[in-house]
Amino acid sequence: MPSDKHVQSRARALSSPLRLRILRLCLHESRTNKEIADILELNPATSLHHVRTLVTNGYLEPEEARRGNRGAKEVPYRSTKQSWGTRIPDAAPMLVDTFLQEIDGLAPEEIQVIRVGLKLSEASQKEMMSRLRTVIEDYAMRDPEEDGVATSLFLAHHLDVTGNTPADR
Repeated sequence: MPSDKHVQSRARALSSPLRLRILRLCLHESRTNKEIADILELNPATSLHHVRTLVTNGYLEPEEARRGNRGAKEVPYRSTKQSWGTRIPDAAPMLVDTFLQEIDGLAPEEIQVIRVGLKLSEASQKEMMSRLRTVIEDYAMRDPEEDGVATSLFLAHHLDVTGNTPADR
């Protein structure tokens, strides 16, 4: 059984939009710290701090070192997919921020959106979210398809406070 300190450390490691973006970059393709820094327009020392935090907590794993263009040793990192099952307290604002960073610069036609208003009992809401999570988890745990294209999914379920009267809340 993991200690509270271990659980808290793992949750803190995922409490950064930047770290979540690093995990996404390394999900389907191994990347070196320099590649990560270049893609995210970071100082390599900054990205290395975040990479090490993710490695320490088991979310990234180093692969066999290789030689770069100039002969320097490079260590590629790959996501372990362990973040999927980790619960992060009060994660919604950070996940929304991560989503907004990831879509920044995309053209509107590059983002598929579904938005719907519902009025469901608490039991129906729990059932819906459980069913959606099961479907999403099935796809998330599959091996990447060789001819596949890397995509992301962001799902948010929230109260519609503008459509509710005080009696409905």
